[in-house]
Amino acid sequence: MRPRPPITILLARFEDIVARGLRSLIEDDPNLRLLTADVAHERLRTALAQHHPDVAILNFGSLRSAAELRLLAEASPETRLVVLANRPTVDDCRQLLAFGATACLAKSTESRDVLHAIYLASRGLRVLPPDNGELPLAPGPELLTPREADVLELLQAGRSNAEIAQELHVSIETVRTHARRVYRKLGVRSRRELLAAR
Repeated sequence: MRPRPPITILLARFEDIVARGLRSLIEDDPNLRLLTADVAHERLRTALAQHHPDVAILNFGSLRSAAELRLLAEASPETRLVVLANRPTVDDCRQLLAFGATACLAKSTESRDVLHAIYLASRGLRVLPPDNGELPLAPGPELLTPREADVLELLQAGRSNAEIAQELHVSIETVRTHARRVYRKLGVRSRRELLAAR
């Protein structure tokens, strides 16, 4: 089996300490590859078109409005947009997701959670900040677990349950269970519907 190519990243301009932390986090992970960093806000659209990253990490503070996010998403539909903000509420994040972001996190998010969001976003899965009990969680779609995301990716690649079980080192029944949960969370009834919804 061929190893997966690294997830390519474009990093927008952030405050110095945030930028250093993000850059270090990305460069330390062998499955991620930083294409360009410190991209000024006015160059984002050009840089996205030039580099075609899998994931772009954007600074919410540099956006003029959420509508600007929609323009970036429409201009580069193959790139997943991860937005970092100072103290976003769940409702703020849901609005950003509605405007084209794939993930929305606080800048204070722990590094492992940022990495997790990058991996999920690269697969097209939406990520909201964790509910810390202080913010009311508005109704919305149920998020996939990391293992369900793995199964979804392999289902979308056309793999059989046996092939998925072998690759993930789980039983076929475990794959079936994860697949049922994926279908339910995505609102489809079968693998055929899942592939047709892409």
